Amino acid sequence: MKKLKIFLTYISSNRVWIITLACLDVFFIFLAWLANPDYFINYVALIIFVSFATLAIPLAISIRKRNKTDAIFRRFLLEPDDTNEYLLCEAVPAVLRPYICELGQHLRTQQEYINEQKITVTDYQHYIENWVHEIKKPLSLMTLLLDNRKDEMSPLVHTRMLYVRDHTRQDIEQILYFSRLGATHKDYFFEPLSILEICREAVEDNLTLLEEAGFSVEYTENDAQVISDKKGLMFILGQIISNSVKYTGNNPAPRLLFSIADSADNEQISLSMKDNGTSIPLSDLPFVFDKGFTGDTGSYLSRSTGMGLYLVQKMATDLSITVELKNNSCGGTTVTLTFPKVERPFGR
Repeated sequence: MKKLKIFLTYISSNRVWIITLACLDVFFIFLAWLANPDYFINYVALIIFVSFATLAIPLAISIRKRNKTDAIFRRFLLEPDDTNEYLLCEAVPAVLRPYICELGQHLRTQQEYINEQKITVTDYQHYIENWVHEIKKPLSLMTLLLDNRKDEMSPLVHTRMLYVRDHTRQDIEQILYFSRLGATHKDYFFEPLSILEICREAVEDNLTLLEEAGFSVEYTENDAQVISDKKGLMFILGQIISNSVKYTGNNPAPRLLFSIADSADNEQISLSMKDNGTSIPLSDLPFVFDKGFTGDTGSYLSRSTGMGLYLVQKMATDLSITVELKNNSCGGTTVTLTFPKVERPFGR
């Protein structure tokens, strides 16, 4: 099919010469008929044979040369060095050689720029990862200080310091996970996890934020096991809890409800996190998972970056989790994580 397409392309590109040759054949056939009608059939056969040979031989040579040129050109595109440029110039007509030289120079310049940018991005990623690990040291010292010097602080100061620490920790986790999004190898470890236990652990990690905002946290009685990466799932839950805290609004009694549904029919397990804070405008709902999107609600918060739900979506995709977000009829939002049922765990 490909060869036929190439053949038809050549026929189309040389149609002027083919039409000219056909017209000459008709003219010579007419002359042959006038000159000697007795041998007319023989003359016609000879004219057609010569015309076919005149057309087929150059066409075959041209197709073979074109295939060779295509191979050289593709090598040139992959590696536009001087050698491939010279080979391509030798394979094309002389009129095209100045353009090939200019193209080669441009491609080499672009390749150098791309290589420089790759090095810059890699260095920046390493710097961010190193910075994240280094910044954890003062956070650990801060935690140690808050634990050992608690009696020397007023309860209000101690609570506020815990709040600042947890906020800083979440921001650092965002930076770390964002820098790892493009990593070729992602070190996930899938294991059986109790959803209820993971939810309680995530709440415990963000307890200071929830208490500062006056949240009451509730859980449904049922539980279910899923196969997932614990660190990744904890990050997702932490970001969702943080969003609930950010968008509490003026609600005097903020509430966060964790509910688990295990459906035997569709082979899925869902975890819903429902709050009674600020609803998301309907015009913003389709874009809440877009990178950097803050919307009308987030634009009023100076600390809103539009990265939390974007990272949640990316992490959930890596873990084969479906994320849905919708407004509640009575205010607030519900985020639902849907896990596929897996019969047995699989490792790294």
